[in-house]
Amino acid sequence: MFIKYLTVFLVSMVPLVELRGGIVMAVGMDLDYFTALVVCVIGNMLPVPIIYFFARKVLIWGADRKYIGKFFRFCLEKGHRGGEKLVRKAGRSGLFLTLFLFVGIPLPGTGAWTGTLAASFLDMGIKSTAAAVSLGVVLAGLIMGLASMGVFSVIGL
Repeated sequence: MFIKYLTVFLVSMVPLVELRGGIVMAVGMDLDYFTALVVCVIGNMLPVPIIYFFARKVLIWGADRKYIGKFFRFCLEKGHRGGEKLVRKAGRSGLFLTLFLFVGIPLPGTGAWTGTLAASFLDMGIKSTAAAVSLGVVLAGLIMGLASMGVFSVIGL
């Protein structure tokens, strides 16, 4: 049982897959949903401070490197676009709510990694970033859990 929870924990840390994949995997493994949600949220949030403090610096450093530059520039542009999109939608005063919804609505490219990178580009502050992203990750976990259990098909969505 420990190995299954460790697996969903590690899957939740992976960029692009994140908690969304971990929750679906946990439901598929028939793990206790609420325990799995906590494990996946912790796994998804563990990289947030590292992303916030170091990702932009590493991406800037690697953007002009021969072999990795193209990928690093892509990530920088994605972070800039994400930050600009958040500001366009909410202005500076509504960033917390917008970041929460950006991370919380489980669409491709809108998870904790992208949200945290965008927040770091906007100099949002680690405390508000961590709070908004944490709440968004929990919301995404609830939505993905309900979707994985077929709740939305029962109510006709």
